[in-house]
Amino acid sequence: MALKLSLKPGEKFVVNGAVISNGDRRSSLVIQNKVSILREKDIMRQEDATTPVRRIYFPIMLCYLDPDNRSKYIEEFMIRMSEFMSIIEDPEAKARSIEISTDVMNQNYYRALMTCKKLFAFEKERLDHVP
Repeated sequence: MALKLSLKPGEKFVVNGAVISNGDRRSSLVIQNKVSILREKDIMRQEDATTPVRRIYFPIMLCYLDPDNRSKYIEEFMIRMSEFMSIIEDPEAKARSIEISTDVMNQNYYRALMTCKKLFAFEKERLDHVP
């Protein structure tokens, strides 16, 4: 099954660790085989991993993009997810956390990333109410 990407002018994306930038016009790419690909909007820099959920997202992203060092990223993910699960009480957030963990253990990293992004709003709502 092919993946079609529609890219904005200048939009960056990563394919198997290579950073690629679109030219000055909209364009489309069709990816015919399985690759690790992330759009610019889904890429997080280490200095942006500043909240509990973002500290979960970051090692999952690295597992997806850097398979050669996956074991150390999995270890970091497990630590961060354990910390997060020990403090949350919301049933929906717990269910999403379990879903993320299952996807990571089954090497479905992209799916885990997209589910983790759904927790950003949950976390923001709670952090916005912290004095």
